Amino acid sequence: MQTSLPEQLLITSSGQTADNILRSCVHCGFCTATCPTYLITGNELDSPRGRIYLVKEMLEKGTASSVTRTHLESCLSCQACETTCPSDVHYHELLNIGRSMLALTVPASVWNKLKRKVLLAVLGSMHLFSFLVRIGGVLHFLLPASLHRQLPQTKTEHSKQDAVQSFHRKVVLLNGCVQNSLSPQTNRAAVKILQALRIDTIEIAQESCCGAMHYHSDEQEGGLTRARRLIDQIEVALSEGAEAVVSTASGCGSFIKDFPSLFKDEALYKNKAEHINSKVLDISELLVQEGISDLDFICGERLVFHSPCTLQHGQKLGGTVEVLMSQAGFSLNQVQDSHLCCGSAGTYSLFQPKMARELRDNKLSHLLAGHSNNIATANVGCQCHLASGTEQRVHHWIEYLAEALPASDAYK
Repeated sequence: MQTSLPEQLLITSSGQTADNILRSCVHCGFCTATCPTYLITGNELDSPRGRIYLVKEMLEKGTASSVTRTHLESCLSCQACETTCPSDVHYHELLNIGRSMLALTVPASVWNKLKRKVLLAVLGSMHLFSFLVRIGGVLHFLLPASLHRQLPQTKTEHSKQDAVQSFHRKVVLLNGCVQNSLSPQTNRAAVKILQALRIDTIEIAQESCCGAMHYHSDEQEGGLTRARRLIDQIEVALSEGAEAVVSTASGCGSFIKDFPSLFKDEALYKNKAEHINSKVLDISELLVQEGISDLDFICGERLVFHSPCTLQHGQKLGGTVEVLMSQAGFSLNQVQDSHLCCGSAGTYSLFQPKMARELRDNKLSHLLAGHSNNIATANVGCQCHLASGTEQRVHHWIEYLAEALPASDAYK
């Protein structure tokens, strides 16, 4: 793609990055076949190629319209287009640059700004969010079924067994902002599996939000501020003997792995981000490295697995969970259009509810086509979003894995 970005933009790092990405696009249109929003609307401006043109025009002219904001905001940032693209166009980086400039050229309405600030303040505070979830649990009879299904349902405890054995290895297990409140059983299940592999887990005191929700919701600097705090906390944990940083939320893990590119213009945090990058693992990566074949799972259960975009497109770990679950004895149903987003996409379902519901319903129709009663996923956002649309059980895959490992065998 030919470009004519202004010289004052081209001398900046973001301008050079944008120019390189724009020039790598060859207009082939392969991305339109895997773009969830384009497949629903049929509007070229709701495709990656169309949005690339909108960003190009905005960067070249220095101005944009409400049309540009509408179509850039409707993007899920699912990165399915990047998995498909034969030219390796780093679309999500261009989108980040475009959204940053959009905030300056076409500010959101006062009402939308207020709504975003309130929601992000709640979602980004573990203590406040946890308090509201507990209130919701007490007053669950007043909540609509779709919201009630997103609250913690399982009471199963998988307690740590420090008195039984000592561990010579340890990893940091991230809690995230909302998972610890909405799905506390997820990390408890991860602890059970990791301790069966003789790996201890530690938590970061006063763990900072990774910043993903803020960064992708018109609060880029706020997101980076949170990311810096988490980077510093991770560095301390690694210096104290943790060998890895493990996330059970693929959304958090994907964003953390992207830290080096987000801080490429900040020498200090670029170096820090690169240092921790190789230490950050999705729980599935760690289990593949360690191997689970020596664990005695008792299972013949049939599941259907929804692979979040942040796992298969963001972290390029498509198929990893499926292999682990098969090794543990689970039978997995095949899912049509498994590469398409479920519509959760962080805060997307809160700000684009109509599109998010349609994508969710499409996804559920494919997931339940095999008549499975149990849906597994790898990200708390997807888990809650899918649960809002079905009575079937929706949980993190690590929970099913922990349930298949008898307590008597977990710490032998």
